[in-house]
Amino acid sequence: MSAAPSDTIRPLDAARLRAYRVPETRDHYDRRDTILYALGVGAGLSELDETALVFERDLLALPTMALVLGTPGFWLMDRATGLDWQRILHGEQSFRLFRPLPPEGDVIGRTTIGELSDKGPGKPAMLRCTRELSDGVTGAKLAELEEIWVLRGAGGFGGDTIALTPASPPMPDRAPDAALALPTTRNQAMLYRLTGDRNPLHVDSGTAAVGGFERPILHGLATMGVAARALVHLACGGDPRRLSAMRLRFTAPVFPGDVILTELWEEEGALRFRARVSARGVTVIDGGSAKRDGFEGE
Repeated sequence: MSAAPSDTIRPLDAARLRAYRVPETRDHYDRRDTILYALGVGAGLSELDETALVFERDLLALPTMALVLGTPGFWLMDRATGLDWQRILHGEQSFRLFRPLPPEGDVIGRTTIGELSDKGPGKPAMLRCTRELSDGVTGAKLAELEEIWVLRGAGGFGGDTIALTPASPPMPDRAPDAALALPTTRNQAMLYRLTGDRNPLHVDSGTAAVGGFERPILHGLATMGVAARALVHLACGGDPRRLSAMRLRFTAPVFPGDVILTELWEEEGALRFRARVSARGVTVIDGGSAKRDGFEGE
């Protein structure tokens, strides 16, 4: 059963949250984990050849797998944070790799709670967090990740209203250069949970109802993984080792079973993208930008 919702929405206790320390996480992942992650973001559901993502021989890791490594899971559920986790939504996410992610290895993840933005009483508070991934053997930096969390109803705590990320340029005002529709399955969120994010919002109907959703929704990072697969095929010749960075904003939930259409524009070497669920007429990812090749650690 899901936890009961709070009777009253209270402003964020900023001091309590700032005092919280996200545990450092050490992970060992192997080829089985890499295959499970790829399946969790829908590899093999379309007619595209994605054997390299799911066959241990010559296995390649999707770059978005970095998002589930070196993390203690949905740590915002910890009561010590003082957060009403059932009203938290994932707002924005980015990653930047310093070298292609190997299909197995050891990593250390260090998560830092960053700036807060107060949107006012009865409105959201916004939280920026960063995570650094390093090689657990050599100590070399593998990736930098940034996430923005929307703490619904937690505004009015006395903080400033600030922009936590740079404003994205508008999406190109023309037809996309390429597009790819990729399916998800009804059990997609159930499968993706096995990568470590056990938030009940994605599997329990009661928790979804508390959050204002008609049924459990797909993890935002799973949606991002589907979009990354589309970019690999549209812009990287099917080679996941070429996709080195992504930044995006989540704008609407995906329900397991939706088909996600990723649209791509190439402008002066830059990759811009968004994703839609055409059957419901909603944009689920907007303001997307990505980088191909040119790893900073090489």
